Amino acid sequence: MKALDHKLLRDLRLMWSQALTIALVVASGIGGFITSLSAVESLALARDRFYAEARFADVFASVKRAPNALEAVLREVPGVADVQTTVEQIVRVEIDGLADPVIGQLIGIDPRAPSRMNQVTLRNGQGLMDSSDSDRSIPVLVSAGFADARGLQPGARLWAQINGKRRALTVVGIALSPEFVFAGLMGSPDQRGFGVFWLPRDTLAAAYDMDGAFNRIAIKLAPGASEHAVVEQVSRRIARYGGREAYGRTDQPSNAMLDAEIKSQYVIGTLLPSIFLGVAAFLLNVVVSRLVATQREQIAALKALGYPNRSIGAHYLKMVLLIVLAGLSIGVPFGDWLGGLFTGLYAESFQLPGFVHVMPAWLLVVSMSITIGTAVLGTLNAILTTVRLAPAEAMHPPAPGRYRRTLVERLGITRISPALRMILRNMERRPLRTSLSIGGVAASVAIVVMGNFFRDAIDFLVDSQFNLAMRSDVIVWMTEAVDDSARHELARLPGVIAVESGRDVPVRFINGHLSERGQIQGFERNPELRRIIDTDNREASRLQGDGLVMTDRLAAKLDLRVGDRVRVEVLEGRQRAVEVPLAATAREMMGLNAYMERRALNRLLEEGDRSSQFSLAVERGSEPALIEATKGMPRIVGTFSKSTMLRNMEEISARNIRIISSILTLFAAVIAVGVVYNNARIALAERTWELASLRVLGFTRAEVSGLLLGEMAIGIAIALPLGMVMGYGLVILIADLTQSDQFYFPVVIQPRTYAIAGLAVLVSGVASALVVRRRIDRLDMVAALKTRE
Repeated sequence: MKALDHKLLRDLRLMWSQALTIALVVASGIGGFITSLSAVESLALARDRFYAEARFADVFASVKRAPNALEAVLREVPGVADVQTTVEQIVRVEIDGLADPVIGQLIGIDPRAPSRMNQVTLRNGQGLMDSSDSDRSIPVLVSAGFADARGLQPGARLWAQINGKRRALTVVGIALSPEFVFAGLMGSPDQRGFGVFWLPRDTLAAAYDMDGAFNRIAIKLAPGASEHAVVEQVSRRIARYGGREAYGRTDQPSNAMLDAEIKSQYVIGTLLPSIFLGVAAFLLNVVVSRLVATQREQIAALKALGYPNRSIGAHYLKMVLLIVLAGLSIGVPFGDWLGGLFTGLYAESFQLPGFVHVMPAWLLVVSMSITIGTAVLGTLNAILTTVRLAPAEAMHPPAPGRYRRTLVERLGITRISPALRMILRNMERRPLRTSLSIGGVAASVAIVVMGNFFRDAIDFLVDSQFNLAMRSDVIVWMTEAVDDSARHELARLPGVIAVESGRDVPVRFINGHLSERGQIQGFERNPELRRIIDTDNREASRLQGDGLVMTDRLAAKLDLRVGDRVRVEVLEGRQRAVEVPLAATAREMMGLNAYMERRALNRLLEEGDRSSQFSLAVERGSEPALIEATKGMPRIVGTFSKSTMLRNMEEISARNIRIISSILTLFAAVIAVGVVYNNARIALAERTWELASLRVLGFTRAEVSGLLLGEMAIGIAIALPLGMVMGYGLVILIADLTQSDQFYFPVVIQPRTYAIAGLAVLVSGVASALVVRRRIDRLDMVAALKTRE
């Protein structure tokens, strides 16, 4: 082994604790990269593979009822490679022994011929039988997410209200479909309230008088075809059959949620690890710079003995690489394990076959290259210093530092203790190092704030949506719009205190060349049970006249301002196009929504007083009786209890957020320890002679420790408020980068989050201080006071 390698190992042995803390920061950086990006890559790869194997369609459309002959007409549209039609219906599903309401989507498929698109993949159980008799149960395949959430297995029996008749469903298999990778109720991660059921098409068609007809269309595009052109052509051809406008894969609900999740995780998985690696580069620079300063005589001797600059520079570069490699050896397997944990969380919300955690080779290569490159660049200046150092100059001790009056003294504050004056002067003597040290600790505070912000945002969202906006206890959905007099029937149900009507209509908004699909939600003029609440938890503008209230994101996408008129194409019933003024905008958290006074909406549709859903306020404890009573009302497709939805959502989100915040807090603690401990150790090494001199002059151990640890305390005191501000800025950045059409995270940080962040960093700082204090107490004054003349 070469002499320089012996020296390298000796140096690392002497500074093992510093090397370990830096390696842990490096491990946090690459571990963060691998955790987030491997999990999201696993999700993206599983999605792409499933979409290809199951031949996920490119364009989708619905009609009221169209003859099978229309399928041949659609095949002639330029750019269309294949067309597949099905019969689908939304029904109410009941599970014996459970009062919780469930909405089911029935999809008719031909069990004798495999689907050409949106193929159903059997996870376990058996396929469908050819048909069923009217007096027997209907065999069904059930979506995997719903089956897992409800504990259903092949052989389980359920009940469904199919065209007014209560029919038995027998589960014969558990299945997956690319159309329903995400199938949560109303966009939430709760999969207990919504299930997809595939059954023989003949059975479903006969129940709804759809023999020789269909109401759902899936289209595969030819290579190079224009999706926009196909959508326009298909929309025109299905209009006469009550068809809603066709739309592409981007707007398909399940795919849109999946894409939004992948986008947000790419942002988080890139941004946060970059902070860790930046801190690691700073620590390596400080450590190597300090080592070069304390080994000036050794470097001079090496040069005098004939070692070239290249060899000496490579010696210190090896030290950096060994520390980084130690971090990689910890971070890569840890990130791989955490990535598997995150993949498991994804698998609960996104149902994909063969969904396992994988770590692509490119991710490993890129993350390691970035880590090593960042570390080398961070220490390059310190390494070059060794090369530039002349032997004659290096033989002399470094010039004493130049001290001057501190900023506090220059401001006129002179009544400070000598100890505090010494601390402040030493901090000001190295402003860059002091600033970077404070910035490193502040970064750890910011990461804890960001990690716990998600909990605050979800709590705020739940309170806003379930307590302020949705003030009703039960929501009733009808199979289709009915005369508003139905609310009187609902008002007579057990425990009902108040009923409020609503109307939802699918539309397309058009402003010049810009257009967006959506729906207009019709509210009462002065709603009490269902209100529009903005991101500040304030009620948005009341609905007045014939104007629209839009979410600000929808208005921005359409380039609309208050007072502008927007063209609205109705995609339900008798389709028509009208122009409506934009009366106001509201900043909401969920979706691209548009609202209108219900009666004004009905006038716009040229229909009578009609409603499609009803919000009910009920007496405490009477919900089970009310839900049971609605089972005998065939026009009701779904009855939803707010308390049940809230309970199910909180169970899922609370656990996931707890895991994420715990991991980020751990990473932040590693940063805080790395920064505080290394700075304290470096300061101790640089000031050993001074501290020993003070001990000889009569200073106690506590007083000497106070000089060194005082710097740590002041640095942390400055870093805490700075980190909280940085955390707020980081939250705003992530909220802006991850917002989508489906969701916008409200920037809400509770005082407890700041308290947790401050406490986590203080604990890390105290732990580091105790270790350094132990070293100060063991200071060898005789050895420290020896100087080289």
